[in-house]
Amino acid sequence: MGRIEDTFAQLKQRNEKALIPFITAGDPYLQATEQIIDELIAAGADIIELGMPFSDPMADGPTIQAASERALAAGVTLRNVLDLVAKVRTHSQIPIILMGYYNPIFNYGGQRFAQQAQQAGVDGLLLVDLPPEERDELAVFTTPLGINLITLLTPTTPTQRTADLLAQAQGFVYYVSMTGVTGTAKVNSGAIEAKVNQLRSQSPVPVAVGFGITSAADAGAIACFSDAVVVGSALVNVIKQYSDSPCLLEKVHGFISELKQGILDATDNK
Repeated sequence: MGRIEDTFAQLKQRNEKALIPFITAGDPYLQATEQIIDELIAAGADIIELGMPFSDPMADGPTIQAASERALAAGVTLRNVLDLVAKVRTHSQIPIILMGYYNPIFNYGGQRFAQQAQQAGVDGLLLVDLPPEERDELAVFTTPLGINLITLLTPTTPTQRTADLLAQAQGFVYYVSMTGVTGTAKVNSGAIEAKVNQLRSQSPVPVAVGFGITSAADAGAIACFSDAVVVGSALVNVIKQYSDSPCLLEKVHGFISELKQGILDATDNK
């Protein structure tokens, strides 16, 4: 059993839902990212989604685009990201998903990347621009090494395509709660509850929901009908706001603690 599967199994035993915070590797700088990850874990994060900086993050809104730009300006490379994961692995077994775009991996070399990612301790990849029809060119290297390719579904994914994508899902499914890019609107939990319940009834793996979740109340509302809650832009905003402050880690810890408590409060006795 891999780290992702094991984490969801343990949460299910406790009748809990996963909190998956997203941060960009190298924002505001690599050493800070390592410290931030430690705070995320201490504050109750269950899985870490770690962004691989890219110059053209087309699925991301202004907040995460700016985080990528800051990381790239600081000289962060794909090798740096893998080295960061390896450092975290020296003291934590929390599942780590690398989120980003296929171009840097393609240029790096799919087989080389998969081998080094597995050695570093990466558990999964979420590549928003890798079409499912082309996933096998990377999956042929990642799947034998136990690295999950995370499936993305959206409100506009057709029924048959949804079924086809669920059939090949690994780790968990990421349901994008709205159309558009990250960080540009708030989630409407009532509008997606029926769809997420339907997906959970079909999916062989847990279903996580992301986009537009900015508060403990949002996280709790989504957790009531999903297996996991993903929070990205709101956390990246906290990091940006306090990047030059000595209370950065304290603010990150407090924000994630609030989100986790919101999930626990909303799902208690569910």
